Amino acid sequence: MKYLRINENNGEFLKENFQYETIDKIDKDNLLFLINSAVEKDDFEIEVYDSEKIKNPAQQIIYENIYKKFDELLKNKNQLKDQVDNLYKDAFEKYSK
Repeated sequence: MKYLRINENNGEFLKENFQYETIDKIDKDNLLFLINSAVEKDDFEIEVYDSEKIKNPAQQIIYENIYKKFDELLKNKNQLKDQVDNLYKDAFEKYSK
């Protein structure tokens, strides 16, 4: 499922209610939903940034920056999960006995 997409010359993101909204209306709660989805969901997809497809300059800037961060997150997703698992592994083993 695409959580970031370009549709009719607008950058859009998927909200928690599974409706799309233009990227210039994104807020911290929407970003948190996207981050959690990126980490937890296997079907998380983002459409590649293309400045030619987005006509609004503000949307171009916002979409490009969010795209870059999520692309990096997705590339390092497994490594980040391993780091978190290892961070709490000792505590989990200690208190699960």
